[in-house]
Amino acid sequence: MNIISYHELRKISPQKAREVVRKVFEANNRNVSKTAKILGIARATVRRAVYDCLEDKSRRPKNSPKKLKSEFEDIIVEEAKRTGFRYRRLSTYLQKKYGLVISENTIKSVLKRNKVPKKTRKTKKGERSLYDYEALIPFSEFQLDTKHLLDKESLPKEVYEHMKNYRLPRYEWNMIDVATRTRFTAYSYELNSTFGFMFISIVALWLRVHNVRGRMKIRMDNGMEFCGGSERKLNEWNEIFEKLDLQLSPIPPKAKHLMGVIENTHRADDEYFLMIHAERCRRKEEFLDKAQRWQDTWNKARPSNGKGMKGMTPYEKFRESKIMVSGHVYEYPVVLLEEVFRKVGSLYYLFNKLTGKYVFTNCP
Repeated sequence: MNIISYHELRKISPQKAREVVRKVFEANNRNVSKTAKILGIARATVRRAVYDCLEDKSRRPKNSPKKLKSEFEDIIVEEAKRTGFRYRRLSTYLQKKYGLVISENTIKSVLKRNKVPKKTRKTKKGERSLYDYEALIPFSEFQLDTKHLLDKESLPKEVYEHMKNYRLPRYEWNMIDVATRTRFTAYSYELNSTFGFMFISIVALWLRVHNVRGRMKIRMDNGMEFCGGSERKLNEWNEIFEKLDLQLSPIPPKAKHLMGVIENTHRADDEYFLMIHAERCRRKEEFLDKAQRWQDTWNKARPSNGKGMKGMTPYEKFRESKIMVSGHVYEYPVVLLEEVFRKVGSLYYLFNKLTGKYVFTNCP
């Protein structure tokens, strides 16, 4: 006959196991040592079974000095539901917005305990890389795009209303170097081809002044702020920009995936710039100052996990390439295009005065 042991019985029912201990204890003249020997357990176990309650006591500690405060846990849950961030992004977001330094593991536990659902996104598998990232030369391939800042789908309602009520800039102009992920940014209240031509001109001239050599290719969409799908306008712009050895290449219709490098930056703008800093700005000057700091953070301090970046910042990737370009290229100023237009015009006149093609000379 198989006799079930105390430990096996305890797995089935801790209460029944203690009742057995008490019966054996009473049958052996309340002898603790003899009871322990018969059941094959420690004497302390016998004492607990005899003198304590039959049910298991709670193992919850009486004091938890390192436990996260309830108000901080409420903030984590609230921000997780509002932004859709998971523990890694949420840890960075809380530190920047509230100054709270909370570990990723703690946030992960809070989200799990409060059953905060995870937002999933469908991704396509098996897609090829857009570029040969290992062979790319810095400042040779660019992607150009604009972003509508007042987007109800991307921004929390309070941020959207704040930007609208205080008349902060509506559009972001962004050109990104594919090789280093370096960004050049401007803002405006209107979206038109005059500003598109101006922004391309400003960035191109800035790069050439800082000794960027070689042909520059800019990939862009067919938005009305650029060439708007007009072959005539595209040829006209390319003829003008040929003087700077620059070529514009619009993507085919419905091929937005070819702009993947710059499209991915739009989400970062929402998460780490607009959601955190926009509500702190009540004037365009304050907004542009924050935008300048965000661009500098992106270019010099924020590591990139994109293809070919190996976790480096754009500036570190630039230094690793050892290209003969001045490091001051990273001092690019964020501007409001309306203000530039009021001071210097559309910049068409500048290119009308230029003749021939842009060439470099060796300075002694």
